[in-house]
Amino acid sequence: MIDDEPIAEGEATPIPSPGADAKTTRQRTIIINTLRYVLLALVIAAAVWQLWVNWEVVSSTVSGLQWQRVLVSFLALLAGIAFATLSWQVLVDDLGTPIGIGRGAQIFLVGLLGKYLPGSVWAYVLQIELGRKAGLARARVFAATLFSLMVVVVAALIAGAMAVPELVAEDPRLSWLPWLYLLLPFALVMLHPKILTAIVRFGFRVLRRPRPDHPVTFSVVAKSLGLAILSYVAYGVHLWLLADTGQGLTLGPLALCIGTMGIAMIAGLVVFLLPSGVGARELVIVVALTPFVGVGAATAFAAVSRLMFIVADLLTAGSATLMAVITRRRTGEYHGDPGVE
Repeated sequence: MIDDEPIAEGEATPIPSPGADAKTTRQRTIIINTLRYVLLALVIAAAVWQLWVNWEVVSSTVSGLQWQRVLVSFLALLAGIAFATLSWQVLVDDLGTPIGIGRGAQIFLVGLLGKYLPGSVWAYVLQIELGRKAGLARARVFAATLFSLMVVVVAALIAGAMAVPELVAEDPRLSWLPWLYLLLPFALVMLHPKILTAIVRFGFRVLRRPRPDHPVTFSVVAKSLGLAILSYVAYGVHLWLLADTGQGLTLGPLALCIGTMGIAMIAGLVVFLLPSGVGARELVIVVALTPFVGVGAATAFAAVSRLMFIVADLLTAGSATLMAVITRRRTGEYHGDPGVE
């Protein structure tokens, strides 16, 4: 029975104990993590089922891949990752003393492995902590990573415009894609140098860090955005080379492949609960390629592309770590941000 009697005057109002708040937080975390892993399990089960249903075509497609074309496709993928790294480094270098490609690549690429954990925010957390360990202020890495995310969204939407109409026409499940372009005006405004400069100065002041001695410029934003767009072009070339096995995908659909990779990456960001957008990215690729090679072959190419991305991420992260070690031995520790131990 619930006691509805009013609290007498002067009687203390019950205050929730800190222990109760901590218990509620733990329960909420457990529920969210459980939902993430259940969702991940469902996505993996759906992918396995799709592969099983189309296994005959999938297996024949994979076995028929030409190793020369796969190699060139992989090199295009590595080029895309390199462009993405440079796009981020342009921003982080502009906010302080340049850190060098070795240190920058290690922070960006090793941190990027966090995207394979459920909840893609871990990639950004890792980048900030790796930057701190390398001698960069957290405020600087956070600002660069935030700007980079906006640049990536704009670049992906620009590239994706080449594929959206065809993707929506092919599969009603992707009818929500045009709504993503509501983000474009907002992201473009946020990339204006004056707004970026104001955000940087506010963030550095809140975190009690010396603010950068110059404003963000159009040239820096344009260079970062250009490199990000080049990364999607390279990813599109990767997909086009992988899928062009003489079964109907020729030079004409190259623009579609570039746009598909842009939309696939955006879809992965939207489904942030899943590690590296698994499932969403593959759906976009399968829908785009099915009219040219059939659903079985398209499923195989999406799976092979995912595997190649994983290998490329591990390879580039390992290479960047080695490069950072060599840089540290040659030039010593980085001391560009005062007050960072």
